[in-house]
Amino acid sequence: MARTRAVSFSKIGGPEVLEYIDIELPPPGIGEVQIKHAAIGLNFIDIYFRTGIYKAPHLPFVTGKEAAGTVTAVGPGVEEFKVGDRVAYAGSDGAYSVERNIETKHLVKVPEEIPLETAASMMLKGMTAEYLLNRTYKVGPGKMILFHAAAGGVGLIAGQWAKALGATVIGTAGSDSKVRLALEHGYDHVINYNTENFAERVREITGGAGVHVVYDSIGRDTFPQSLDCLGRFGMFVSFGQSSGPIENFTLAMLAQRGSLFATRPTLFTYVATREELTNCANALFDVVLSNKVRININQTYPLSEVGRAHMDLESRKTTGTTLLIPE
Repeated sequence: MARTRAVSFSKIGGPEVLEYIDIELPPPGIGEVQIKHAAIGLNFIDIYFRTGIYKAPHLPFVTGKEAAGTVTAVGPGVEEFKVGDRVAYAGSDGAYSVERNIETKHLVKVPEEIPLETAASMMLKGMTAEYLLNRTYKVGPGKMILFHAAAGGVGLIAGQWAKALGATVIGTAGSDSKVRLALEHGYDHVINYNTENFAERVREITGGAGVHVVYDSIGRDTFPQSLDCLGRFGMFVSFGQSSGPIENFTLAMLAQRGSLFATRPTLFTYVATREELTNCANALFDVVLSNKVRININQTYPLSEVGRAHMDLESRKTTGTTLLIPE
């Protein structure tokens, strides 16, 4: 049996629990292919699993949800993929590895015009932006949106995409440099939440009307102020909790602020079927190939230094997308 290297943890905790270890790699099983990763995406969901906010299905556990690479072996019953295919995925645990076996239901083929490193950096974040803007709340001309963490991986993609769809795009960021970065990526207005009250500024920008939708991946630190940014019948979309979970959220808050709507979506619900996955990925590939959305790979780390990458992401030192590169 072959062997490969992967990052695993046997207990929840800080970045120090991540171990770069040798693991066995059997031949791919029925409905699986074996792939060699070119690059692996770093996401906050990886931290949620490491810290126990999301429960790992078993321990030890190889985390990571997003990567791209090349098919090196094909298991029994696989017809859609062949050795040499360039593929990417978002949603299958086990991405923190040099090589792996994966069920083909998670995979999409990457267009030749898109580098594998770009694909690895955009699948989870880009498909998240796709479902948020096109399906959770339909963004288009005449819509005003607020997107928190505008200089983050999802935020930089969403700002450009929402602008291409015709919306007025407001963002928040935590430093002047991040404000400037977001303004270069589609945002009409960016609020530094460390120096300004973002709810008050949103009301000023919108002439008191509020926005149609707030996209919030921050959680505790931006609640309930996010609700205060919405106009009547507005939608609060909570799709992450980088600052911690929202607490003391009551339905009365929605009534008091104008019959608001609230939802807690996940990418994996929106791409649960093969058709949904391919449609979502193809929409992302199309908008990137059209140059309406450019993908920024702003940080790279060797896979063996994943602990340092986690620390930088948690401390909000990173912008755009971050890659782990297998040695």
